[in-house]
Amino acid sequence: MMTLRQFSHKPETVPSITSWYLSDLGEARGRQELFTKQSPQKLKVLKEHALIESAVSSTRIEGVEVDQARVATIVFGKSHLRDRDEEEVRGYRNALKLIHEQGAKLPVSKDTILRLHKLAKGDMWDAGKYKEKESDIIEKYPDGTSRVRFRTVSPAKTPAFMAELIDLWNQCLRERWVHPLVAMAAFNLDFLSIHPFRDGNGRVSRLLLLLQCYHLGYEAGRYVSIERIIEQSKDRYYETLEQSSQRWHDAKHDPWPYINYVLYTLKTAYKEFEERVGQLRSPRGAKTELIRAAVDSFSKEFTLSELERACPGVSRDMIRRVLRELQSIKKVECIGRGPGALWRKRGNTTKRG
Repeated sequence: MMTLRQFSHKPETVPSITSWYLSDLGEARGRQELFTKQSPQKLKVLKEHALIESAVSSTRIEGVEVDQARVATIVFGKSHLRDRDEEEVRGYRNALKLIHEQGAKLPVSKDTILRLHKLAKGDMWDAGKYKEKESDIIEKYPDGTSRVRFRTVSPAKTPAFMAELIDLWNQCLRERWVHPLVAMAAFNLDFLSIHPFRDGNGRVSRLLLLLQCYHLGYEAGRYVSIERIIEQSKDRYYETLEQSSQRWHDAKHDPWPYINYVLYTLKTAYKEFEERVGQLRSPRGAKTELIRAAVDSFSKEFTLSELERACPGVSRDMIRRVLRELQSIKKVECIGRGPGALWRKRGNTTKRG
């Protein structure tokens, strides 16, 4: 809550790049209704795909991996789950479902935050409870060494810090110290800096980001996975979080790198949403167009496995068929042979670095 506390004490000079993001997002929100009036069946496909991507990406950021062939079953099915990783993916799906269906009725409150954590963490012994032990953020290196990247708020102070954060969020919305989207990103930074749970803080932060977007009238996250966009820019996510959390405890930190990252992520989601709605020609071709959009998103050479990861819930056979179609019309080309062969868009000479 140090960021929102900063905003409450003095008028903030908003960086020019932040103003540009806010302007672009305001325009995107203005166009939102036009796009959401498109074919309900097309939007249904986008919603389902975003739900899968979000559940898989948000847990994968935290190191939770599941068998790609079982993704659709884990997210939409009712079958017995094989292990703890599958339970966490379905748990995140359940939390998303709650936000999608009841978001307007869910206040940003202690009860809501604990409920989202309990859903996302499932049967863990401390699911839905604030941490009881220190949980500093440790960065580990390949050589076995490590460092404390950030010292989080102590367990004893966590309930009070979280209560103040929630109060400041609601007060900021009423009194408009800053633009609501800036306040939303600031809340996200403060939540991650407090680190209220032993485990699962990143996942809950992304769930709250989606919930707050809905409260502010920004709906792109229903149709495009914000979590997947964060995963794809994970290095930048951690870099800006570290930049903005330095001296956070003293309220002398610079929140703008992380705030701008959040706004950039939301802007990217709107860009993809508008492109995808425009690309979906018919319900029957929806998954084909999603594969095509995934291919277009690669700036460098890619493998079949990487394309499969970008299209969770779509069968490998279908991905191969679409690749062959794109190859036949000279949109892509294959470099090499075998399952690990590289693909690239025709005319794209950018190699993997």
